[in-house]
Amino acid sequence: MFRFADPQFLYLLILLPLLVIFFIYSNYRRKKRISEYGDPELIKDLMPEVSYYRPIIKFWIMWLVLGLAIVMLARPQFGTKKETVKRSGIETIIAMDISNSMMAEDVVPTRLSKAKMLVSRLVESFTDDKVGLIVFAGDAFTQLPITSDYISAKMFLESISPSLISSQGTNIGEAIRLAVRGFTPQEKVGRAIIVITDGENHEGGAVEAAKEAASKGMQVYVLGIGSPDGAPIPIEGSNEYRKDKDGNVVVTRLNEQMCREIAQAGNGVYIRVDNSSSAQTLLQKEIDKLAKADLETTVYSNYNEQFMVLAWIIFIFLLIDILILEKKNPLFKNIKLFH
Repeated sequence: MFRFADPQFLYLLILLPLLVIFFIYSNYRRKKRISEYGDPELIKDLMPEVSYYRPIIKFWIMWLVLGLAIVMLARPQFGTKKETVKRSGIETIIAMDISNSMMAEDVVPTRLSKAKMLVSRLVESFTDDKVGLIVFAGDAFTQLPITSDYISAKMFLESISPSLISSQGTNIGEAIRLAVRGFTPQEKVGRAIIVITDGENHEGGAVEAAKEAASKGMQVYVLGIGSPDGAPIPIEGSNEYRKDKDGNVVVTRLNEQMCREIAQAGNGVYIRVDNSSSAQTLLQKEIDKLAKADLETTVYSNYNEQFMVLAWIIFIFLLIDILILEKKNPLFKNIKLFH
């Protein structure tokens, strides 16, 4: 398995395209200044030792060296030893509503952003548990299969937006049924399905799906996000709000009654999510009640550092850069390479 021990350094790679832009602009300005003095071809004849290609080659060598140095700082590693370890924990699958109504701003900054922050903090509280992630609107699909890789869970969480599903609506029942199929076959382990939604279910079958999950030993918790008074749905990239076919602004309201019915059918608890942190605390208390069991997880217990390979490559490129002079080498004046 390949990984970076310090992946935060990879953000520095944004410097590479900026350097290319700066280099292209500098060349443009240089050519413009030369043309102000006279005919570029004539000036070129007056400076026979000046090489056109060598500075470009030297730039790309140093550009590559910088990129490799940044990757080296991130400490690339290869896993060399697999182990199956047992950890005492639970299994949790989070089903998140990403329909357009989740962009309403009655919960700050938006319902969806609040939901993502809540899930992120929940994942941070996990230690030996497994977590999976499902997103749903008119359809439902697995964003992340159940895993103990919390870094991947948070990474996939950040990428969630309503654009992931083109079919709009709120099919809570399908999301629950998909979650039921997503758990491992291991026995005697606490299993939780956490549905985060505004409760505007347009498809039906959610209560029946929750009952089916409960009959299989899974508990369905519902986090209702939004306000019963409702709020309009912003159109992304504008100051307008979504309207119905008659031109009226659509107001989306939290359906608490629906949320309670689903949670009750799923032998779970309904929790209202508002602008406070109370929902996080209540959910954590409920999750802690679930029975923990020994979960088998395959992990890499030993990693080999690969930065030395990159260090040698960088050294070779730096050596090449030193050997390539800015001006044409008189010893090779008859050779066209790098002129």
